[in-house]
Amino acid sequence: MRFDVITLFPEVFSAITDSGITARARKRGLWNVHFWNPRDVTTDLHRTVDDRPFGGGPGMVMMAEPLALTLEMIRKAGNHGPVISFAPNGKRLTDERVREFSSVPGGEVVLVCGRYEGIDERFLQTFVDEQISLGDFVLSGAELPACCLMDAIIRQLPGAIKDLSSLDESFATGLLDAPHYTRPEVWRGQTVPEVLLSGHHANIAQWTREKSLEKTSQSRPDMIKIARSLGQLSKKDEAFLEKIK
Repeated sequence: MRFDVITLFPEVFSAITDSGITARARKRGLWNVHFWNPRDVTTDLHRTVDDRPFGGGPGMVMMAEPLALTLEMIRKAGNHGPVISFAPNGKRLTDERVREFSSVPGGEVVLVCGRYEGIDERFLQTFVDEQISLGDFVLSGAELPACCLMDAIIRQLPGAIKDLSSLDESFATGLLDAPHYTRPEVWRGQTVPEVLLSGHHANIAQWTREKSLEKTSQSRPDMIKIARSLGQLSKKDEAFLEKIK
């Protein structure tokens, strides 16, 4: 998988390139990344990439031309994948969309990290294929959302983590994940649920399913509705949900 990232602050991405699962996957050659600073294509003394918005208003807007020139360099360097930018008014990122990105044809994606008040709409309309939002909140720039998207995609690449680890995560099954416990069996007076120590795989599977249903119904009832509409809930699931109402 190849990522090309247009950003004024490439150092932010060290969390992805240098640490944990994503760094190990990079060392194994599962993905690579190239950073492109739009200031590098400017010709004025101050290397200007932003200006005041037409019509007035606070803040500054990233100019279209430096971004366009940078993207043209990326295309010449070989990345012809979809161009993604980030904004609160974009489409909400989902697990399903992440999995689609992880198998995008050609294995190439371009990420555009806006700053300030945003990006000139003309660049977005001309070059950007999709705008993504992590949620209903505003950040200082798109580097952190880009890191989140990259991390989520890399986890889905074959060989990045054990297959079962990604197949039973929250959202992968249509529900939130069940609680997890590890040693010691008693921590500050709190014990691990007895069923998890029983070694009885069927009972453990039932407990896990029920806890997943319980957590999802409490925190994300909208997901229960979706799972129900898709036929993902069994009669046993429905009986349990009715019991905990």
